[in-house]
Amino acid sequence: MNWSDKSFLLSKYKYQENSVIANFYTMNYGKRSGIIYGATSKKIKNYLQNGNELFIEYHSKNENTLGYFKIEIIQATTPKYFTDKKKLNCIVNMLDLIRLLTVDNQENIEIYNLIKNFYLIIDNKDFYKKYIFWELELLKLIGFDLKIKDYCKKEKVNNKDNYYISKNNIKLIVPDFLVNLKKDEITDKDIYYSLLLTSEYMKTNILIPNNIPFPISREVFINEFK
Repeated sequence: MNWSDKSFLLSKYKYQENSVIANFYTMNYGKRSGIIYGATSKKIKNYLQNGNELFIEYHSKNENTLGYFKIEIIQATTPKYFTDKKKLNCIVNMLDLIRLLTVDNQENIEIYNLIKNFYLIIDNKDFYKKYIFWELELLKLIGFDLKIKDYCKKEKVNNKDNYYISKNNIKLIVPDFLVNLKKDEITDKDIYYSLLLTSEYMKTNILIPNNIPFPISREVFINEFK
């Protein structure tokens, strides 16, 4: 079984002395894993930054055995943000969500394009606002459409409309920009409460039912906005 494709590196783990098992999200084959031999060599090691876009060739004797990859760099996306802690934490969080929430070997070019779009918006002035909608689109693509406007309730506090969703005896704040989509001014607290909202939804509907631990990378990312 041999094929080649464009991909984003989601994660890698040491395998034997000079090799790694790498997990990619590909354009045409979905999420795929395989061995990269000689991954500790200086040339290949520099390419293997999680989040980088790579051209990969996959070789395997059959579908029941773990094959191996040959790789070429397309674009080194992640290293650009090594000095930006908040954006780097966002990248790590994003990759973990793709890795945990998608199914192995299931093609979905829309998810691949969503990852690509992430790197197109990351330098935008209102990136974190757009990122929240990016997460909502990811949930929708995997079958969990969080229709916030349909489920949230409104209450008056000091003559101001506040929105919330009640779930599992928890009152989750819904930032105004998720309801009034034209609102431009948002704060770190808005992003914080938005991330808590989507996190609770993921826990309840995906992570807990499938015995998937809540990713530490997401906790780290959320804490950037406290």
